[in-house]
Amino acid sequence: MATKKSVQLREPAEVQYKHQLEALKQHDKDDKPANWLLSPRAVLSYILGGQTLEAKIGRKKVTVEINRKFFGDRSLVEKAIVTLASERALLLVGEPGTGKSWLSEHLAAAITGNSTLTIQGTAGTTEEHIKYSWNIARVIAEGPNDTNLIPSPTMQAMQNGTLLRFEEVTRCVPDVQDSLVSILSDKAIAIPELPDHNMIWAKSGFNIIATANSRDQGVNDLSAALKRRFNYIYIPIIADKATEIRIIKERSSELMQRYHIPAKLPGPVIDLLATVFREIRSGVTSDGTSIKQASTTLSTAEAIAVALESALSAQYFGDGLVTPEHIAQNLAGSIVKEDRDDLKVLKEYNALVAKKRAMTNSEWQVFHHAMIAALN
Repeated sequence: MATKKSVQLREPAEVQYKHQLEALKQHDKDDKPANWLLSPRAVLSYILGGQTLEAKIGRKKVTVEINRKFFGDRSLVEKAIVTLASERALLLVGEPGTGKSWLSEHLAAAITGNSTLTIQGTAGTTEEHIKYSWNIARVIAEGPNDTNLIPSPTMQAMQNGTLLRFEEVTRCVPDVQDSLVSILSDKAIAIPELPDHNMIWAKSGFNIIATANSRDQGVNDLSAALKRRFNYIYIPIIADKATEIRIIKERSSELMQRYHIPAKLPGPVIDLLATVFREIRSGVTSDGTSIKQASTTLSTAEAIAVALESALSAQYFGDGLVTPEHIAQNLAGSIVKEDRDDLKVLKEYNALVAKKRAMTNSEWQVFHHAMIAALN
């Protein structure tokens, strides 16, 4: 039997948006910091979108639309870009699912053309993951030398003058976090095992973009010395409903195309999904009624996940049209997690808010009855 060619599930931003980066590069006339692919103004244009450019891609001249990658405030993105052009490192802080990693990846792609030099912070991250390690078999046979040293993503970024992405830095234990202090202060990594070549110095353009979930900060808070070397930028949850609906619609559409799901996700269903998330998140309905809040962080990313799961349900077990019933069937898994009391929050919302709206709105009527079945 013929087998389908294996397709990469996800491409890094610099590959996925290479035509946009190339178009901006061809039109970029501003000065660039050392080793930057684009100028700060062009990086901002890549992140915020809104341009249509004529560019030569290969042998053809094509029209390239620069779409918006991040829907946060313009001044926030400007501060992030300016920080990365300075001597200080950048720390993006916010609730889970607010787009910190997404912004980090796109900044690295636009500034250096490489977003893959990444360290994922965990309780198991060690100093070797941040600095360097050794090929032990060769060290035993030959002793330590340049050829059997294994550079970390940090060392590679320093040697190439590019950006390092450090995800979830506060999940690392304090001793491991503090290994960044000398790297950010001295822009160097010491290798005491190599007396004749015991320092790796960073080239111009090296910097670090780190992320941290605000709910996780208390686990392993950064030391005062490390805090001074980061410029903190807080990424808020999206306040504007229309913007959140747009993000859910666009990201859901991208994911549905990636997974080859031809299901249809109507606007009223997206509006209902966004409304449920926003009201349970804030504890207040659109008409000012106070309701219980869930303990789970109901981020836009969670809403996108519910939209995708609903599209999959509609495609595989329905007629391909996503309805409020599909939303109800997939909602509980995003809201009710480690705290079972959140099930009561969802039941109360359905009984007090959804039931009232069901009297005058057909989408809410379907949602209300489906929630009763899903929660029993």
